[in-house]
Amino acid sequence: MDRQVFAFSGVLTPRPGEPGNLPLLEHVLELGRSRWFWEGAVRLCYLPTAVGDDPAASAVYEQVFGEREDVELSVLRLFPRPSVPDVRKHLLRQDVVLVEGGSLVNLMALWRAHRLDEVLAECWEEGVVLAGAGAGSQCWHAGGPTDSWSDQLEPFAEGLGLLPFSNAVHHDSPRRLRAPYRRMVARGELPAGYATEEGVGLHYVGTELAEAVTVRPKARAWRLAPNGRGGCTEQPVETRLL
Repeated sequence: MDRQVFAFSGVLTPRPGEPGNLPLLEHVLELGRSRWFWEGAVRLCYLPTAVGDDPAASAVYEQVFGEREDVELSVLRLFPRPSVPDVRKHLLRQDVVLVEGGSLVNLMALWRAHRLDEVLAECWEEGVVLAGAGAGSQCWHAGGPTDSWSDQLEPFAEGLGLLPFSNAVHHDSPRRLRAPYRRMVARGELPAGYATEEGVGLHYVGTELAEAVTVRPKARAWRLAPNGRGGCTEQPVETRLL
């Protein structure tokens, strides 16, 4: 089985006529379906840990996917205790694990307390497609810039590290997230990595980037690395429109 990750920046506010995040989610489902070359229901487990298992977040996915015959949706909650009797067994039988965005720091702390870091690494090795937006994108990487501690971005280098890169999301945000990430990579606070603008996803096979896709025609992914002179290079990554 290929080890696959699909890490993306969600579209926070769709423009008129835009499809929003659904094409990205459909792409994730297709990756999960292709594991077995079959046309049955894709087993999709949604983890809203990063938003404290907010019922409203789960309700959105239950509304979108709950009635579809081609998707077998489950939700894994960790508050006040795991919502399934055997977390490892449940996750290993999935085709896709989809992680909600939110607090990257809280997400990783809770996963490690429940040993989900070990279980999810095992899922990756077994070919379960790991996916997510925001913190759900960054968690599979070595780390990335986060506002989990305050309203200022700070480096967090304790991701799962399945992918040996850092990761930044919403790279085109008006909140000016781009410059802090560049500084963190230049200073060595975070390793070289990839950034995505809104609506852009990164598909990794093994530990290599296979392709970048987008739901927005002009949105891009970027590769950042130290330049050896105290600065940072930032190169665009070719992006395929879904």
